[in-house]
Amino acid sequence: MHHNKRRHHGGFVVINYDSKNKIFHLQTQKASYVMHIDSGYLLHLYWGKKINRYRGSRPLTEMPRSFAPYADPARRGFTLSTLPLEYPAYGNGDYRHPAYQIQLENGSTITDLRYAGHVIYSGKKKLNGLPATYIEQEQEAQSLDIMLQDPVAGLSVVLTYSVFRDFNAITRSVRFENIGAGVLRILNAVSASIDFRDDEYDSLSFYGSHNNERNMDRRPLAPGSRVIESVRGASSPQHDPFFALMRQNADEAKGEVFGFSFVYSGNFRSQIEVDQYKTTRASIGLNLFDFSWRLDPDDTFQTPEAVLVYSDQGLGGMSRTYHHLYRERLARGKYRDQLRPILINNWEATYFKLNEKKLLAIAKEAQKVNIELFVLDDGWFGHRDNDKSSLGDWFVDKRKLPHGLAWLSNRIHEMGLQFGLWFEPEMVSPDSDLYRAHPDWCLHVPNRLRSLSRYQFVLDLSRKDVRDYLEHSLSSILSNANINYVKWDMNRHMTEIGSALLPHDRQRETAHRYMLGLYELIERLTNAFPNILFESCSSGGGRFDPGMLYYMPQTWTSDNTDAICRLKIQYGTSAVYPPIAMGAHVSAVPNHQVGRITSLAMRGAVAMSGNFGYELDLTKLTDEEKDAVKKQVAFYKEIRPLIQFGDFYRITSPFERGDAAWCFVSPDQSEAIGFYFTVLASPSQVQKSFRFQGLNSEFLYENNETGHVYGGDELMNTGLNVPIEKGDFRSYVWRFRKVVE
Repeated sequence: MHHNKRRHHGGFVVINYDSKNKIFHLQTQKASYVMHIDSGYLLHLYWGKKINRYRGSRPLTEMPRSFAPYADPARRGFTLSTLPLEYPAYGNGDYRHPAYQIQLENGSTITDLRYAGHVIYSGKKKLNGLPATYIEQEQEAQSLDIMLQDPVAGLSVVLTYSVFRDFNAITRSVRFENIGAGVLRILNAVSASIDFRDDEYDSLSFYGSHNNERNMDRRPLAPGSRVIESVRGASSPQHDPFFALMRQNADEAKGEVFGFSFVYSGNFRSQIEVDQYKTTRASIGLNLFDFSWRLDPDDTFQTPEAVLVYSDQGLGGMSRTYHHLYRERLARGKYRDQLRPILINNWEATYFKLNEKKLLAIAKEAQKVNIELFVLDDGWFGHRDNDKSSLGDWFVDKRKLPHGLAWLSNRIHEMGLQFGLWFEPEMVSPDSDLYRAHPDWCLHVPNRLRSLSRYQFVLDLSRKDVRDYLEHSLSSILSNANINYVKWDMNRHMTEIGSALLPHDRQRETAHRYMLGLYELIERLTNAFPNILFESCSSGGGRFDPGMLYYMPQTWTSDNTDAICRLKIQYGTSAVYPPIAMGAHVSAVPNHQVGRITSLAMRGAVAMSGNFGYELDLTKLTDEEKDAVKKQVAFYKEIRPLIQFGDFYRITSPFERGDAAWCFVSPDQSEAIGFYFTVLASPSQVQKSFRFQGLNSEFLYENNETGHVYGGDELMNTGLNVPIEKGDFRSYVWRFRKVVE
């Protein structure tokens, strides 16, 4: 079953199958991805810069190897231990890490998948119950389903590839189906595995912790395996579900980069393995640790999606592809294409000690400086005087808000501000009415300690009754007050991962079923309240991943609001995620997380490089500071379209130089804004320069502030002088507009 016609999208060939040579050739605008069928095995031939047609210039070398069983008795050099396989198994001679593993009823884990057919079709299918990139019109993408089967195991596996017409990206996912009579158990199932024929790469990944998210780690590949993973029940601040392989000469603006991003919010595993013949196997998918999935006859299992991006224009080229794709065809809903509001959040102003009078006073000051959205954070519900109680009891604390949320929201709206609200729906406090009524509703294992973290347990969202309760209680709040924004928090990771409703042989499905349940709950709520802007939060950026962006188009980047720390946090986050998705706020000094004192100008410039807001007590600012805030708000409103929908270029890395610089350029290159941040002053001051990227070299640009006119080529190649000033923590901003002749 196959089609071998060339398909055209306005003259753009996307997927071609050469039936004579059994070659699949997938083409994005800038990349080619080539596979070959040989003896039923699906082999990977090439992924890299676009070629017009693959004619076999670099055939696979069949070379007998010691301790290498051959897969074809007539071809001693045809061995799975060295072939570049597209979805490799274990047990038949390939000793590298496999893409999947299945256990049969007889206890064996040997499978042998062979090509059984393929279908090429226009469009891109939705993934059942999972977030994924999407299309709005069929002609935006073309897809390929390759069927692999093992008749002995009764196993069918479909590898799905989708190629976007307008984005330089290829997506991969895998569907398993039990077509036999016995029960199968999936022990491992990655979404994408690629064998590269050399090892001349650096790996790039992002690590961190709460308040220190997404630090860049670049290192050369070495023999053996490198694993980047989370087993915390969340994508986590410890590691992002992303990695890239970079040619060793690649940097921000040049060189080859191969990006792997995983559209999932739970446990994941990325693995990069270099074997004894200096070939590299790279994979990304669900974490096999503590995972299995029972697959009864006729049942299917769908893996989440991996998004693969090739760039020959360095890390920046890769990032901008992810930015455009995730902003336009991963994020959804009313707010996807809308400018996001400037907000004030009361958390660092009041913490749990909030009351109507204080909140309205902050809102009044926000009105005076033309902020657009007031957000009421933690502490408004149950008897929540600290973090030791009340999660799960989603009703208003009348001691603090005697007139209720609807009244407060109406007062805020009368001031001309929108009103937002904080929830932490996935958690329950032991000291809560909900837990006292339903102690079995949290994740737990019988006869084991229920570990506390932040004085709370994790609700078992694999259970429909728990999801129904949350949907009802949250909907009741959202329906009975004029709420424009929801901050959805999650402040602990999973322990004692078990479900009271799952049978014993499905307990290791709990963590993934939790994620499927969470996605279903959020889907129901966002559909029911399409006019609410939802922001994801997990103790800051602890669940900043593509999976959550599908449901909530922005994420709180970090609980650490210190401007200097945020240089690295926002710089690292921008490798994959667009600035419009990054919540970035100005907070008080000394900073509540690290105690640093930075200027209001510095804090403003850093926060304006993302989705802008404030997190401080406006009533405690001096008149001079309030005037500065008012000017910042007005300035951000001017540049907001450029920041939120422009192209982002990283220029100077705070991980390498200490200082940081970046710029935003409008899609038509008619407008640009550049930011330079000096971290520590030097006793022997050096004349630093700032060079824009992404401008049109033929355009003339006028400096908004000085009126000076320069060519785009001049601004990019010779650049501008950074002012020489004394003092730490300084920021500089340049705005340019194209001169209209």
